[in-house]
Amino acid sequence: MSHPHLHLSPSGLYPFDARGIAKRFRHAAIFGALDALQSGETMRFCNDHDPLPLLDQLRARYGDRVSIEYRQREPGAIVIDFAVVG
Repeated sequence: MSHPHLHLSPSGLYPFDARGIAKRFRHAAIFGALDALQSGETMRFCNDHDPLPLLDQLRARYGDRVSIEYRQREPGAIVIDFAVVG
């Protein structure tokens, strides 16, 4: 069944660049994006710093339902895949 209005990515990979979002809205936007993902889909998160407090919040909120995998971890260039596993 096709759902063209959902704008699904054929690869199940959705980019999310946090650098363009105002800091006060950033965590809410990230949680909203993750809540919209379905099992097997991944959000590729880009940021200019390592979001360690955010990762703690994600682990507390989602537990094992979201896997966290660094793709790039360099000063000024952080890329993390958040994958919904269940």
